Amino acid sequence: MSNLKDANKKIEETVVSGYKKIENGVVSGYKKIEDATVSGYKKIEDKFVDKFLRKDGETIEEAKERLKKEQEELVKKNEEARKNGGK
Repeated sequence: MSNLKDANKKIEETVVSGYKKIENGVVSGYKKIEDATVSGYKKIEDKFVDKFLRKDGETIEEAKERLKKEQEELVKKNEEARKNGGK
């Protein structure tokens, strides 16, 4: 009976090890795709901001920060207008 338990334990360890290797491969592949996608998006975003939204003498990061503040102000203004019945 002990031999059967040992054999089952060895099979279990082998199967779990195989699944762990597959899991690590899938997660690693996903991470690489995610990193490449985010990196590509950021490059496109920076080029767009540089070409169309950046003001003279402003860095790309400064332009992004300015746009973020402008958006926050616009959202706040719209929320206040809704509270006042659209006035």
